[in-house]
Amino acid sequence: MTIDAARRTSHSVSSARQRVMAPLMSACVVLVVAMVAAVNLAIPKLAASDLAPSATQVVWIVDTYVLVFGCLLIPAGAVGDRLGRKGVLLAGLGVFAAGCLLAAAAPSVPVLLAGRLVTGVGAALTMPATLSLLLQVTAPQDTPRAIAAWTAATGIAGAVGNLAGGAVLQWLPWRGLFLCALPVAGILAALVARFAPRGQRHPAALDLAGAALLTAALFALLFGIIEGPEHGWSSASVLGAFGCAAVLLAVFAVYAARASHPLLDPRLFAIPRLRSGALGVSAAFFGLFALFFVNAQYLQYAKGYSPLKTGVAIAPVVVGMLVVSKRSVGLAQRFGARPVVGAGLLVLGGGLGLLSLLDADTPYLLYAVFLLVLSVGMGLCVPLLSVGIMGALPPDRAGLGAGLNSAAREIGSALGVAVMGTVLTGRLDGGGTGAGALAGGDPAARARAVETFTDAMAAGFGVVAVVVAVVGLLAAAGFRDRN
Repeated sequence: MTIDAARRTSHSVSSARQRVMAPLMSACVVLVVAMVAAVNLAIPKLAASDLAPSATQVVWIVDTYVLVFGCLLIPAGAVGDRLGRKGVLLAGLGVFAAGCLLAAAAPSVPVLLAGRLVTGVGAALTMPATLSLLLQVTAPQDTPRAIAAWTAATGIAGAVGNLAGGAVLQWLPWRGLFLCALPVAGILAALVARFAPRGQRHPAALDLAGAALLTAALFALLFGIIEGPEHGWSSASVLGAFGCAAVLLAVFAVYAARASHPLLDPRLFAIPRLRSGALGVSAAFFGLFALFFVNAQYLQYAKGYSPLKTGVAIAPVVVGMLVVSKRSVGLAQRFGARPVVGAGLLVLGGGLGLLSLLDADTPYLLYAVFLLVLSVGMGLCVPLLSVGIMGALPPDRAGLGAGLNSAAREIGSALGVAVMGTVLTGRLDGGGTGAGALAGGDPAARARAVETFTDAMAAGFGVVAVVVAVVGLLAAAGFRDRN
């Protein structure tokens, strides 16, 4: 074979691998992120199951996965940099599958929570490696669009979780949701083993002490938020949790500033684009996953939809993100990143504000319009915020950038679920409303329960909309086209 022919063959193999890698890495992302939304869809069946979880336990079943996922993303990115991203991605898919198997077999709520925790560890190992491997096979000039496509997959994954979860839950019990994830993880692992390149290795410190401090701090914060309605906001346990969260975050900041190789150097947040990007991503997914937590309950309890119809009903979110996210980078090149990011976050907040107008009699068409508004905001801002985070760091720290970007998203998601769940729990408990009344037999009692539920949901959307608008404005104000 001549030298020219060898070069053509090498280029053909490289191009084929690049064409496969983008959808393959996106599929891995969709699997681990979709599980959050799919579990939300299972809440009505789970609440009525033999496990009989309380309203607070339901929030923990959702948030345990998201919290572990978010807190371990940065050390998982460092593990990939240090040990090789392909191997870490394969390990992550295996741990994810093991966690799903444990959750499916859970005889009690504590075992189910343990399964969710293990699954979250697997998701954390999976996520950063996907972006790092994708960038490894992407030409420098194509990097912004590759990041935008990967980011779009993270946003669309929530809607995919609703669609696929609805199809599964239409005919299977909630345990079937976890069982169906097993073959998907296995197929993706086989494809990764076949097509993914050997990941580049870079020196990276794991900083287990920093990871433990950050996880404990965020767990304490979520404990205070989630347990507040049940224990009382002025109770010693709740106030103590908030106090512990503040102390642990302060200790983490001091420790990280002094450590030679910290998990997350707080001085990185002096970079304007990185700081604003992380804040904006957290705000955006705070809003999106507050929607996903309550969407299935609203459509099944208030509108009487089946699980499958509920999953299909979230489709406007997919449409908006698909169409708009592909154009966000081009719009930023024309008008500048800051105005596009600001517009996206404000539109997102406006969509959440519109959702606070919902009640049981709201026509689906109007509901779909509200979802479309929200998704347009997500599509405008999230790709650019992620590009800002990744672009603020050098290429040899891609694992850290991917981990920080994903951590900001998952922590925002966990807080969104916690805040929405807390508002619902407080209002529903105050009105004497539980899952039994919402799904139960007496029409008059069910009508009262649905009215109480929709009022609580509307209040929750109002709170979430205000948070997204305020935090979004702060993020957009500090976002710069260049550092």
